[in-house]
Parts: sequence; structure tokens; C-alpha cells
Amino acid sequence: MAGIYIHIPFCKQACHYCNFHFSTSLGQKDAMIEAIIHEIFLQKNYLNGQKIDTIYFGGGTPSLLSAEELTKIIDTIHQYFFINKNAEITLEANPDDLTETKIQSFKRHTPINRLSIGVQSFSEDDLRYMNRAHNAEESKKCIQNAQNQGFENLTIDLIYGSPTTSNEQWLQNLETVFELQIPHLSSYALTVEPKTILDKHIQKGITHAPDEEKSAQQFQILMSQTAKNNFEHYEISNFAKNRQYARHNTAYWTGNSYLALGPSAHSFDGRSRQWNISNNALYIKSLAQNKVPFEIEILTSAQQYNEYVMTALRTMWGCDLKKIQSQFPSFESYFLQNIAIYVAQNNVFRADDHFKLTPSGKLLADGIASALFFIE
Repeated sequence: MAGIYIHIPFCKQACHYCNFHFSTSLGQKDAMIEAIIHEIFLQKNYLNGQKIDTIYFGGGTPSLLSAEELTKIIDTIHQYFFINKNAEITLEANPDDLTETKIQSFKRHTPINRLSIGVQSFSEDDLRYMNRAHNAEESKKCIQNAQNQGFENLTIDLIYGSPTTSNEQWLQNLETVFELQIPHLSSYALTVEPKTILDKHIQKGITHAPDEEKSAQQFQILMSQTAKNNFEHYEISNFAKNRQYARHNTAYWTGNSYLALGPSAHSFDGRSRQWNISNNALYIKSLAQNKVPFEIEILTSAQQYNEYVMTALRTMWGCDLKKIQSQFPSFESYFLQNIAIYVAQNNVFRADDHFKLTPSGKLLADGIASALFFIE
């Protein structure tokens, strides 16, 4: 099974923390859609005939597109790939785009069956700090409208660790998730990426930087409250009820192949990564000349091992020793020697042949993974 990701590089406005590739001008939208459609044709052999289990529209803000535009892209994918009948088709969306009329249009006129809504917070102070285009009431209303229209497979994003988010407000954000009966939650610590507006504001003293200690506290609150409400913590930043895991993202973490389309999009076929140019105009121009503008990296055995450790350790399934023995045999002893340190520290535990993070280890996930990397 494989997946397809489509990057829609347009947003209404720039969120202060975001470092993704996007444009706030929609002047090239029609040309971009045609370019993506042409890239689908040019990349039709990338996945070597594998069946497609997931399609994911990310960005940017894909919900800026109409049902007709989204369907045009999906129909083109159907022309060149075999899509499973029960494929998960996800659309990232912002609350201010999800009017009742637009939700109805998505439900009735597209095969989209999952919405990923960028709520980020139910606090007006937080939303202003992040420069989000919606307010808290719009978030609640769009979630309820989506549920009323039959979108049962919903996920929302929440950000913790903002200087404007007290522990009490964070608890209230989570309580709102539970009250709205949302089956999946993705939650991330606010990070300051270089060259973002937030980074510049902090350097100029216009705003405060996130506090790492408070972020850690709020991550612990997140783990505790989701567990009390019967969510599985199946990946460091992801929580699901009734096994409603994000199939597309889970495929990333379990090493499946995926084709990524659009400017800045990254693809993976098991042995190499390739990434498209992060420039809308040059991307469109190249596709008009029948060229996909990408760079490629063939992964060494060590890089493949490192990627496996990095992704697998983040999940509740952990690192599978048998997989390391079969796919990366030359790294088995190195892995066992280094992970033993974290087992002794009670940050990792062993369940049969799987090594998994403990609750304390989840606070140190990136550091533990990097310590297990093999540096060539």
C-alpha cells in the first residue's frame, strides 16, 4: 500500500510560527492546479503500480480550493493510479473556510472522507498571538457543522506551550475537544522556526518566546487528559479513540512509500527521497516544459536505519528488533548497545522484541532517537 500527498501552497495570511512553503496570493491558483495535474501524469510510475490507500491534501490551506477543483485533482489521480475503494482521503482545512455551504459541497461533490482542521487553540489570546485568521467560535461551529454533515472521521490540531497559554487554558482546550467528541487529535509544542515572523518578533522584543518548562508541563497534561478520556497515544503528537488512527501519517511512520505532488513536496520510495522546488512560479514553469523540478537523494544503509529508528520510536509500536535484524543486520549490535542506556534510565522499555518509549522517554524522544543514529 502507498499514499499520495498533494501540497496546496496558498494561505489567506501568514501564521507567525509557520515555516511551510506557501503564498498569500491566489493569482497563480489555476495555473498551480494544472501544474499539479500534469505532475500526476509525469509521476505515474513513481510508485511502481502499488495500490493507493491514502490521499492527503496538505499545505498551505487546501480548503481554499473548491469542491470542483479538488475533484479535478482526485479524478486525475484515478486515471493513473489504482485507488482502494475504502481509501482515506483527507483535506486539511482552516475553520474560517469551513462554512456550512462549503462543508456540504465537500461532502456531496467530492470523495473526501476525513477533515483535518487547523484549530490550534480555542483561546482568542492564543489565536491572536499566532495570527490565525479564525476565532474560537468559528472553530466550534465548523466542527459541529462537519459532524452534522456526516464527517465522522475528524481530527483537529492544537498547539501548546504558547506564552499566552496557561495550564488552565490548556486544560480547557482539551476539555473542549472531549466535549465535541472529536475522535482524533494532533498536538504540537509551539516551536520558533528560523526566519518566521515569530522568530523576528522575539528577537526584536515584540513578544515573548515559548517557555520549555511550561511546554513540558503541558505535554504531560496532554498525555494524562487524553488517557483519561480513552485516547491512545499512538505517536508522539497524535492521539486517537477507537483506533481511528491517521492512516496516511501512520504510513509515513511505518516506512511505506508515498508520492508527493506540488511545490516543496517530498516523496519517498523506500530507498530514496526526492523533493520538489519550493518556488511556485518555477514549479509551474517547469511543469509547462514537461519537467518535474526535483532533487533526489539515494539513502545509504545507515540513513535508512536512522530513518527507521527516528519514525518507529515515535510510535506506540516502537522499534522492532526483528525488523532491524532482517533489514539492517549490520546495525543490530549498535542499536542494542545504545538503547540499553535508555532502558536502564527507564526512558525506554522492552516488550518482547519491541523497544518503546516510557512516558518520561516521550519527553526526550528526539534526543533518544538521535543518540541511536549511526553517524557515517
